[in-house]
Amino acid sequence: MTGPADVPPEHLDRLRPVCLGLPETYEEAAWVGVRWRIRGRTFAHVLTVDPGHQAAYARAAATDEQVCVMTFRSPGDEIAGLLAAGPHFFKPDWAADVVGLRLDADTDWTEVAELLTESYCVLAPKKLVALVDRPG
Repeated sequence: MTGPADVPPEHLDRLRPVCLGLPETYEEAAWVGVRWRIRGRTFAHVLTVDPGHQAAYARAAATDEQVCVMTFRSPGDEIAGLLAAGPHFFKPDWAADVVGLRLDADTDWTEVAELLTESYCVLAPKKLVALVDRPG
């Protein structure tokens, strides 16, 4: 990594096909990191947290080390289950339906694809959600 908020290319290589494979989504540079949006609403954001620069993310992820994280939307009734699933998940305090996930060597990328799809479905219009092949 070359600086704060740089996202490892291997993470972007895994996230892009999932996010951009959903109807009417687009990718853009965020204030830090990269985000994917549907009609102006962010359903996924990935960045490398540097505690000296992204203090709110570092606090939410309970880290004082550089770590790559992804935030996404989750239906309210699923948030407690995600947080109970292990220390890789965390709950930022800036939005009720936003959950964070640390991305590392142990990341389950199949689960990430499911979480991204569900996040999209939380924000997308019903007409577009109907076009999505949802897991489970």
